[in-house]
Amino acid sequence: MAKANDDATGGSGRMLEASRRDKLKRLQELGIDPWGGRFDGYASIAQILARQDEIVVEPKGDGAAGQPPELHGPQVRAAGRIVLRRIQGKKMQFLHLQDWTGRLQVLLSKSLVGDENWAVVECLDLGDIVGVDGEFKRTKTGEPTIFAERVHFLTKSIETPPAKHEGLSDPELRQRMRYLDLIHTDGVLDRFLKRTKIVHSIRSTLAAEGFVEVEGPTLHAIAGGAAARPFVTHHNALDIDLYLRIALELHLKRLLVGGMERVYELGRVYRNEGISPRHNPEFTMLEVYQAYGDYRAMMDLTERLIVEAIRASGQPRVLHWGGVPLDFTPPFARKTYHELFVEHTGVLPDDPEAVAQYARSLGLETSGRHPDVIKNEVFEKRVEDRLTGPVFVMDYPASICPLTKRKRDNPAIAERFELFVAGMEVANAYTELNDPDLQEMLFSQQLEGLPDEDSMARMDRDFVRALRHGMPPAGGLGIGIDRLVMLLTGSQTIREVILFPLLRPE
Repeated sequence: MAKANDDATGGSGRMLEASRRDKLKRLQELGIDPWGGRFDGYASIAQILARQDEIVVEPKGDGAAGQPPELHGPQVRAAGRIVLRRIQGKKMQFLHLQDWTGRLQVLLSKSLVGDENWAVVECLDLGDIVGVDGEFKRTKTGEPTIFAERVHFLTKSIETPPAKHEGLSDPELRQRMRYLDLIHTDGVLDRFLKRTKIVHSIRSTLAAEGFVEVEGPTLHAIAGGAAARPFVTHHNALDIDLYLRIALELHLKRLLVGGMERVYELGRVYRNEGISPRHNPEFTMLEVYQAYGDYRAMMDLTERLIVEAIRASGQPRVLHWGGVPLDFTPPFARKTYHELFVEHTGVLPDDPEAVAQYARSLGLETSGRHPDVIKNEVFEKRVEDRLTGPVFVMDYPASICPLTKRKRDNPAIAERFELFVAGMEVANAYTELNDPDLQEMLFSQQLEGLPDEDSMARMDRDFVRALRHGMPPAGGLGIGIDRLVMLLTGSQTIREVILFPLLRPE
């Protein structure tokens, strides 16, 4: 694995660490706690920079000709990490102080801070965390700067930060040492702060629509709600195997039965499957259920959630992802599965032999497989990547949608949509199936042929029992939050929007 700083290895690295530890010892000898403590009354760097209009120009002395004017500004207090340091002789230094709102220059002068405080300044290193008090004004070159009158030592950094010009270029190193990535890679902290705004916006929009947030169990006795391989664990006291949840759906539908008419959960889901630029075994899912709604109501809700999330993150509705413009101005395009299949393959999807022949030309296996399964594999391979979107793909083959209500005039079609953007599925929604007998039959068909020991081979009979008590007609929606954040922040891989993606042990 690449190192954070090649200079920080071997003898050179030991010398640099020894120098930092020597400064730590000197701080202690000065009676300074190198690990700091409570520091009240400071403003964020963004708040300080917003006060530039308070910097005033005043004539110097009696205002005689040739006397340059003086700048005066407000007294401020800031705190942050030293990310740049320039030493100007023995009595002056310039720092760049960084917090999570921005970066600001600090001037340290022995004449301003005094001899006693200058001894603290001489113990500073890149990466240290400090507080400063001083006057906020501009240098002769016009740079907004805090002219420090006192330095407060808050935390010593023992490790040497990455080399200035090399930074963190190795993707795995950036993900493994995310703390350094946030400090030293431009745009990373902002991306994750945008993620929090997007998630907050989703919650706010749902609350405004009358939805309530709940927390379902993450340990399930039966892995249900999706076709995916679960992670298995064991509960010692009960001596039973349990599964980390692969979906949120079945417990939320139980709440519909119980009278919670607008309900959602935004939480982690776990699938013991591959890792790719669009997949992480642990990811964040939103699932929403609305009594007396259907999949078209979920389309409208999906548009509102995404448009509001874009607004909350301070971006225009036309974004760019991988150089491709994406226009999120509602209404999003709505096309049927059937018409997109024909458009991108030239084959009629209701002609099984023609679909099978086309599938074989793509190298897909067709022997002994259901025609709709073959059809959907063709769709995934040939159509999905071409859907720039945003586009709602509507009305899927019913046989591949065991939790979805069928169309009344065509039971071979399920009332389901998937939202595609830049070739990625971002959302999936149904008019929810609430017929308990049909649901039990479809579960049985789905599980048929799986070995008894397979974790997916067990039917959630309590869920079927819940349906027998009556679940109102409803629309249900699932949104992959990580993929949505990828699109709204221009990130090319899912690992760029998950703070700590799964990695092999170091």
